[in-house]
Amino acid sequence: MFIEPHLGQPSGNKNRGWIEVITGCMFSGKTEELIRRVNRAVIAKQKVKLFKPSIDTRYHHLNVVSHNQNSIECTPLNSAKEILHLSSDTDVVGIDEVQFFDNEIVDVSNELANKGIRVIIAGLSMDSEARPFGFVPQLMSTAEFVTKLHAICAQCGGIASYSFRLSSSKEKVLLGEKDLYEARCRECFNSIIS
Repeated sequence: MFIEPHLGQPSGNKNRGWIEVITGCMFSGKTEELIRRVNRAVIAKQKVKLFKPSIDTRYHHLNVVSHNQNSIECTPLNSAKEILHLSSDTDVVGIDEVQFFDNEIVDVSNELANKGIRVIIAGLSMDSEARPFGFVPQLMSTAEFVTKLHAICAQCGGIASYSFRLSSSKEKVLLGEKDLYEARCRECFNSIIS
């Protein structure tokens, strides 16, 4: 039986878990979609826990906040393994900015799903050099559902899939907003890089 991930668990199948990955470039609405799905689970009276890496303090240190300023309370963590200890008696686990977690995140996500928990993950598909980011590709390959979102290209208004870094910094992880990044389509991204 196929169930759309955002509709929650079908009755009678309480022990079926799965992984949903929401991915795309910056400003594509990943966190907005994560918040929407988590709120629907709350409306369905499911027990929900939301996590993010503690290094993400851009908008708020204790909330997951979208670029549109929608917000929901979460628990910031230093390691993925902590999620297991904090997710007992939970129906749904949400994880934002998954690309910043350590290599345990894939095993942790699968372990939660194997325990019957719905795991909703949001993270960047590629870094600012158009390379797969962190463990997101591995999570996508084991997920039951993958949603790839797109932004609007800041240069031409087309469909954007790339996060273009406006800064010359070469750091792999450089937290920022519109001051440091913009969404770009393939052509506009490549025209600057070439």
